[in-house]
Amino acid sequence: MRTIAITVNGISREVTIEENELLLNVLRDKLGVTSVKAACWRGECGLCTVLLNGLPVKSCMTLAVEAEGKEVVTAEGLYTDERARKLQESFVEHGAMQCGFCTPAFVVTSHYVLSKNPEIDGDDLKKELSGVICRCGTYYQIYDAVMDARKHYRDKNI
Repeated sequence: MRTIAITVNGISREVTIEENELLLNVLRDKLGVTSVKAACWRGECGLCTVLLNGLPVKSCMTLAVEAEGKEVVTAEGLYTDERARKLQESFVEHGAMQCGFCTPAFVVTSHYVLSKNPEIDGDDLKKELSGVICRCGTYYQIYDAVMDARKHYRDKNI
């Protein structure tokens, strides 16, 4: 057992972990961050995607010790970002969250993609989002929502 310092959604935390404990388990079970989903446990579905120091990682494949001294951002943490909030609203407007299970991972990944390239085209967007699986098949609505939200990431006043 060891204690690590980690910042989750802007809040500095100390948490006691096992050396081999996954970031996913720490976020869900010890810190109560339930938007991070546990689904495949193999890094294939992408539903556990979070931003670790600004980069998307699959928390089911990331040891919690790797997050020591770093910042983790989940869908909950994005709500303070005006652009990300507009992205989330776009998901609702476009009906891109049928059951909602994949939505947090898509929002986190889409925020990263749009922050990196707000001019992304549809084909590149599909490639960038291919690491997250939607079981309901709302891909077209998801792509439409993200493409529509690009304008908020282009706007330097937000």
